[in-house]
Amino acid sequence: MQVTSLVSCLLLVSLCIELSCSETGALLRRQRRRIRSRGLPRGSSAGPGMEPPAPAVASIPLINIDDGVMGVFNSLIGLAGQESSYSILPGKQGHCTANGMILYDKAVWSPKPCVTCLCSKGEVICDTAVCHPLRCPIAILPAGECCPVCSDAASSSDSSIISLDDTSEFSGDVPEPTDLDNANVLPSARTHTEEDELLRTEVVEFKEKESHKKGAKKRKRKGKKHQQKHKAHRRAKRPIARQEPAEEETPYDIHEDDGTFRMPPHFPIPVPPMEAPPLPAGCSTSDTTVSCINAKLTQIPPISDPDLTSLDLTGNSITAISDEAFNGIPNLEWIDLSKNNITSPGIGPRAFKVLKKLKRLYLDGNLLVHVPSELPSTLEEIKINDNHLHAIDEDGLKDLKNLVTLELEGNKLSEANVSPLAFSPLKSLSYLRLGRNKFRIIPQGLPATLEELYLENNQIEEVSEICFNHTRNINVIVLKHNKLEEHRIAPLAWINQENLESIDLSYNKLYHVPSYLPKSLLHLVLIGNQIDRIPGYVFGHMKPGLEYLYLSFNKLTDDGIDPVSFFGAYHSLRELFLDHNELKSIPFGIDEMRKLRFLRLNNNKIRTVPPERICRTQVGDDDVRESSEEEETAESRLEHVHLEHNYINTRQLSPHAFSCIRSYCSVVLKPQKIK
Repeated sequence: MQVTSLVSCLLLVSLCIELSCSETGALLRRQRRRIRSRGLPRGSSAGPGMEPPAPAVASIPLINIDDGVMGVFNSLIGLAGQESSYSILPGKQGHCTANGMILYDKAVWSPKPCVTCLCSKGEVICDTAVCHPLRCPIAILPAGECCPVCSDAASSSDSSIISLDDTSEFSGDVPEPTDLDNANVLPSARTHTEEDELLRTEVVEFKEKESHKKGAKKRKRKGKKHQQKHKAHRRAKRPIARQEPAEEETPYDIHEDDGTFRMPPHFPIPVPPMEAPPLPAGCSTSDTTVSCINAKLTQIPPISDPDLTSLDLTGNSITAISDEAFNGIPNLEWIDLSKNNITSPGIGPRAFKVLKKLKRLYLDGNLLVHVPSELPSTLEEIKINDNHLHAIDEDGLKDLKNLVTLELEGNKLSEANVSPLAFSPLKSLSYLRLGRNKFRIIPQGLPATLEELYLENNQIEEVSEICFNHTRNINVIVLKHNKLEEHRIAPLAWINQENLESIDLSYNKLYHVPSYLPKSLLHLVLIGNQIDRIPGYVFGHMKPGLEYLYLSFNKLTDDGIDPVSFFGAYHSLRELFLDHNELKSIPFGIDEMRKLRFLRLNNNKIRTVPPERICRTQVGDDDVRESSEEEETAESRLEHVHLEHNYINTRQLSPHAFSCIRSYCSVVLKPQKIK
């Protein structure tokens, strides 16, 4: 009975061995094809008639004379039918001898680092590891490695060093949960040499496979995408999988020329954001504005804020502006550097070049001798008042085609040092201030777009016929505090100007109200001259008519004002200032000014106010009485009358003297002078 049971057991064992051999035959043939792909000769593979090797019953340790224990591999039963990465199954024939040891057919070993050998039908075939090329200036060979690496990844303390135990992350081989359950994971048995050989084998196979694809285009993929594409292919080759912690996916690329699998030289390390330096003491910030007024600064503070649009540095001790001063705040739209000590040599030639959005630049109260160069073309307003500018050449204001406002008051400019072509680049200029300089004539070459011109406090002696020939849009001319006389104003200087509405000739040397005034004039300011006469019909050619006439602080007398002196302004004049003159009576024609609202006759020598001189309330029997509507309109016009500081006896005033005025509170009669 025992003999029968023993025979039955032997038969079952024999049957299992035959089944195992037939299953592993196909696996071994695929193993031989993979070895060929690593560069082994075709003749080294086993012939078709060779018997399949016998199955191993237990794990077999391979001894490497040079490197010690090479690894421990699972038996076929332990592998659950999966193919091993190295064929080490002992055969019945074709044994090999290496260093005095007998190795079975299909055995694989490593006699020295980076070299792998195969026993094939008694012949030893060895293969050296293939390293992919590196694209870095310096490469080093780390200890225990077969292939060099870039120097920036060589330090063992650097987090960018790639461990061979983590090759699954780059090869895209992430085992399925079923693989982890069925495989016997032996992390302690696999050496670094084996892991390196596995990685090199996969790189060579991938390279040869990709080299057969014609017209392959360069592309970058994430490890996850590569994992999904090659998961099944990798899982069939590697029976042992390591489950590593999840790490950040690393990008890689495939070279379009040779298909080489390129590893990045190092992992990208995020750079922490640089914290901007704190503002100096005395500075404050609000939204998009930084204000450092009177903060005792000697240089422009290092500010880095792309959102900043306004910077106020008024009242400091800044002497220079470097080329890099505004690099951290390129989106500034407004800069105020007034009341500093900035000099022209202290401004870098490209100091303002980076400011592509700058619209307003204030440099008042500095020590500049010329306009800064290379100013942004986006500027719309420039103020360089109260400096030491002594010249503007034809290129001094170049490229400022968007400039609308230019202020250069309080400098040393004159017609001798300002080029006639200096203002020609200013295609949009409408507001020009050149007061407190040394001009003797109106500057030449004024832009055609000019609307307002301010030349007060100069030494201008004449206004020629050609001064405003090209400024057809000019609206305001201010020439106060100069040396003008009425006969030095050319008859055709401005009479044909159609848009000129305001002229200020205060504090000059005028003796009469100038003739040939512009037809469109609405405001005429003649304060502080020596005018003693208003010629008749001097305002008669104006349309729609003069509205504001200021003749204060002159030498007007009763004889200097004719009954027709205000002809042409009766139906348009709104304000009339005749104070601080030498008038002894109310001038004729005021009662006919239907739109007059403000009348100043204070500080004269007036002694009485006849009823008909200001308000027309009585008419003759033969005259046609004005309609009640006109009377009501006349009463509602005049709002303020100043008659103080005269010689008027208020007790002798007629009750009808101010009947057309809406309220007696609007009439100022006190105080009066004593006889």
